[in-house]
Amino acid sequence: MSDIRRVEDLHIPELEFFSERSEVQLRRCNEPAPGCFIAESLRVIGRAVDAGYEAVSLLLEDRHLEDLLLKRIGDVPVWIGTNEQLSGLAGYKLTGGALCLMQRKKLPELSEVLRGARRVVVLEGINNPTNVGAIFRSAAALGAEALLLTPDCSDPLYRRAARVSMGTVFALPWTYFGSERKSDVAALKGEGFCCMAMALGEDSRELGDTAGMSDGRIAVFLGNENDGLCIDTVSSCDMSVKIPMQRGVDSLNVAAASAVAFWELFK
Repeated sequence: MSDIRRVEDLHIPELEFFSERSEVQLRRCNEPAPGCFIAESLRVIGRAVDAGYEAVSLLLEDRHLEDLLLKRIGDVPVWIGTNEQLSGLAGYKLTGGALCLMQRKKLPELSEVLRGARRVVVLEGINNPTNVGAIFRSAAALGAEALLLTPDCSDPLYRRAARVSMGTVFALPWTYFGSERKSDVAALKGEGFCCMAMALGEDSRELGDTAGMSDGRIAVFLGNENDGLCIDTVSSCDMSVKIPMQRGVDSLNVAAASAVAFWELFK
């Protein structure tokens, strides 16, 4: 049975992870061991629990006290308060009345993430957490089996990314890969992947012209919101692909483009 405690003051030491710590501080709180993160909303928390993430403590509106999630969460402190009490937390209106401090896992090795995967997504320098979360959601829905991120991408476990993904950041294996703003294309080619760069080059093929070229293992590369993929990544890939545009529009937001690309390439 969880330890139910009533909130009297949001700024006590037991609640500082919810009220005082930044996401960067949470990520580093147990160094060199993996740190923590906060999942928000019952749906996202539930998906994290289903994926094997361990809860440390919860902060809930009292209206959620009877939710069945608590029976799956384990014996951890559960702090409850009214909407009026908890609304003093930054961004509280977006939480759905539920926050959970969770322990990170050690990230898997590249070989583990790629084992058995035929459809892989590589994110290079995508630093907007909303875009990262949206790409994870599209990837999960449209057939991707793993994601790789360069170290300068936004953390998929940051609150906004996990929320926008509707918890699908916990549904797919992922790890960091390559170096800052550069993906290790050669490593994927060595695993038998056809590497496709989403890029607006003169020699880029339209997505509809790739039929028959994607029967094996595919890795789709998506680049930074402002600059796209770095030149070395594009030149190292097997081909560049693009979405045909009309009315003078040259490109889509990277999250929207990812959904179109996954739909076409992961059929």
